[in-house]
Amino acid sequence: MKKHRLTIAAADVSIVFALGCLLISAQDPKLGYSDTPLIPGTKWHVHDGMRPQPKVVESAQASGAPSDALVLFGGADMNEWNKSWKIEDGHMEVNGKGSISTKRSFGDCQLHLEFATPAEVKGDGQGRGNSGIHFMGVYEVQILDSYENQTYPDGQCASLYGQCPPLVNVSKGPGEWQTFDIVFKAPRFDGDELTRPASVTVFHNGVCVHAEREFIGLTRHRDVARYTDTKTTGPISLQDHGNPMRFRNIWVRPLGEYDAGS
Repeated sequence: MKKHRLTIAAADVSIVFALGCLLISAQDPKLGYSDTPLIPGTKWHVHDGMRPQPKVVESAQASGAPSDALVLFGGADMNEWNKSWKIEDGHMEVNGKGSISTKRSFGDCQLHLEFATPAEVKGDGQGRGNSGIHFMGVYEVQILDSYENQTYPDGQCASLYGQCPPLVNVSKGPGEWQTFDIVFKAPRFDGDELTRPASVTVFHNGVCVHAEREFIGLTRHRDVARYTDTKTTGPISLQDHGNPMRFRNIWVRPLGEYDAGS
C-alpha cells in the first residue's frame, strides 16, 4: 500500500492540538492500571488510567500571562481594583490615593507582578522605594529599593515583612523593572485552631528567595505577628507608602486540585 505524507500548515496546528486534547480527555482506561493500590487520601489507584487529565494551558500569551490567568493589570485600566492609580505608558503608578485592593478575593494562588522603584533616589532605609504585596490583605511580601540600601533585614525587599528576610538580595537598581513570582498558600483552620500556617514561595527576578516559607501570623509593624482570625480568602493589596512606585503585568491564577475528586 502506498504511503502518503501529510503536510500540516502552520494555521492548522492549533486545530490538530485541540483534537489531540480531545482524544486525551477521552480517558482511555488502557492508559494505566486499575489493579494497583489506592493512593492514600484519594480515590485513585497508582497509575490510574481513569484519573482526569490536567487541563491544557498555554503558557505564553500576548499579555504575558498563562491562558487560565486572571489579568489584574494589563496596562490599560484598573477595573479589577477598588480604586485607580495613575496609568501611563502601560504601567500604573502610586499617586497618593492610598493603597489599592482587588475587588475579588483569593486563597491559594500564583501571582506574577512587575515593579520598579523610583529612578530618582530619595531617602534611605524604609523611606526609599517602599511598597508591599498583601495577600488576603494581611500577609505582606515587602517591596523596597534594596539596591545598595541597607535596612533591618526583615524589612528589605522580598522579606516577609517583620518576620523573615529573603535568602539573598537580588534587587536591581533604582528605576529598573523587577519581577516577583509568588505562590501563596492560605492558612487552614479546624474551627478556631490553626492547622496550616499561610506560606509563600517567592522568586525575585527569577531567583528563589523563599521556599514554602510560613508566616507566623498576620503582618504587623514593630510587633510580633500572630493569627487573629480564621479567614482563608481575601483581596490582594498593593501598598501606597508615599513613594511613586510603578507596577505592570500583574496576573493571578487561583490554585487548587486540578482533580476535584482527589
